[in-house]
Amino acid sequence: MAKRWMIWFVAMFMACTSANASDFEEVRKAAEQGEAKAQFLLGGMYYNGKGVPQDYKQAVEWNRKAAEQGHASAQFFLGWMYEEGEGVPQDYKQAVGWYHKAAEQGHAKAQYFLGLMYYAGKGVPQDYKQAVEWNRKAAEQGDADAQVILSVMYIKGEGVPQDYKQAVEWSLKAAEQGNAKAQVLLGGAYAEGKGVPQDSKQAVEWNRKAAEQGHADAQVRLGLMYAEGEGVPQNYVLAHMWFNISASQTHDESVIKLRSEIAERMLPAQIAQAQNLARNWKPKEP
Repeated sequence: MAKRWMIWFVAMFMACTSANASDFEEVRKAAEQGEAKAQFLLGGMYYNGKGVPQDYKQAVEWNRKAAEQGHASAQFFLGWMYEEGEGVPQDYKQAVGWYHKAAEQGHAKAQYFLGLMYYAGKGVPQDYKQAVEWNRKAAEQGDADAQVILSVMYIKGEGVPQDYKQAVEWSLKAAEQGNAKAQVLLGGAYAEGKGVPQDSKQAVEWNRKAAEQGHADAQVRLGLMYAEGEGVPQNYVLAHMWFNISASQTHDESVIKLRSEIAERMLPAQIAQAQNLARNWKPKEP
């Protein structure tokens, strides 16, 4: 997941600067003249293998040049490569150092990743209060991933007093951006009545949004709600369909068992209908 996210990050930067394979020589010349933005872009081209053979070591080298000039995105990218051990030996302390430099410049993703390092105790002593501080900075800039982590920390009371209302507020901000994890958290809050009045229909709505994006846990939750008729009319066909879709992703024995149990209540034609719906299902974009 992290690697796919970073490839997206670099690809988005390159798209925003209209970079393509034919630009390589022009970018390289600018980078060699010391232009930080070009150095970062060249590092991204080496990382993605765009216009040049993929080379993580060259990606590190050019991002380091830009990072040392104070380019925040390059600092973040370099920190990430140290965290993952791509092009350099894995080194969490170096990762934290570079994340910190970018985070102090207000780089939201660097703030989020730095918060994760404090949360997990990677490269720094575990410190939930620091994790909250850095994730809050990113969350306040609208970073959905940071909003989710902040919500979880309010739910668990990690680094902050437990506060379900605050958890819901941050989950809602991320959920409205299409973040599936946040949608599941929000669905759970409505199902249990934590931080909001209990509302099965809202629980269904938010779990459906996540399930339709392919979130396996949300698919199980939605299947259970159809099986029991909670927030929706009872519908064994749709319950079986969602259990089937989730099981095809995770191969989780407990989900397979749920699917088998619901099948015992169904006619053969209903099972065939559910299987056909599952086969033809495709995830939606957030």
